[in-house]
Amino acid sequence: MTVEELIVYGKKYTSSTHAKMLLANFLEVNPLELLTILDKVVEEDKVNLYKEALLALSENRPIQYVIGHVNFYGLKFKVNENVLIPRFETEELVENIKNYLENKNITNPKILDLGCGSGVIGLTLKHFFPDSLVTLVDISEEALIVAEDNAKTLGLDANFIKSDWFSNVPIDKYDVITSNPPYIMTDEEIEEIVKNNEPHLALYGGIDGLDCYRNILKDINNYLKDDYLIAFEIGYLEGSALKELINNTIPNSKVTIKKDLSNKDRMLFVEKNID
Repeated sequence: MTVEELIVYGKKYTSSTHAKMLLANFLEVNPLELLTILDKVVEEDKVNLYKEALLALSENRPIQYVIGHVNFYGLKFKVNENVLIPRFETEELVENIKNYLENKNITNPKILDLGCGSGVIGLTLKHFFPDSLVTLVDISEEALIVAEDNAKTLGLDANFIKSDWFSNVPIDKYDVITSNPPYIMTDEEIEEIVKNNEPHLALYGGIDGLDCYRNILKDINNYLKDDYLIAFEIGYLEGSALKELINNTIPNSKVTIKKDLSNKDRMLFVEKNID
């Protein structure tokens, strides 16, 4: 079958965009390049892989898991059913951390990424700050395997610890502690494709969505340098309650809540209050 025939075939199972993304992935080209090779005959083994992937999509599996990787901040990260699919909002979190370190002129920060999943936050920061010391933590052995694979593929050195938040993390002082923890409320409605495919361990944060933040905050003061940044991704309804929790657990701190590009509260940053 030709590229054009496969695109037409794929549209029977999924959108034109997803059909092109899948085919481009197996042909190892940019989706836009498909238009220049419409007459190309595709090898039978790749045709079969493409058809299997289309079937998976038709069964409501996320395209990121079907393809097996995502682009995050210009880097290619492996993902599978053991880790969350990175969202654009998390790229915004990384952008804010990056700006903080650059503004402070910290070129060799010590960074702790709690609940690292596929490692997108910590490893992306390692990419931009090669002299940094990055530690990635997750309770899931399967998630850590994915993160370690990504570090190896990207050629990035990092330390990996299996731990329930700080429980197995040796006390040390960090410039940046960051986390995108489970924050979905127990009874919160979410998309079926997310609920049915992504790991619940990485999604749900208790009745009010704040259980994981409580677990992090009860120990965090032992791990902060005198000058520090805590960077959390948060649920869009949780900012005020989490800010109050932080004010009660981290003395002399300044809390800033920032909105994402959809104008929803999505990031919370904590710094030492210097006023």
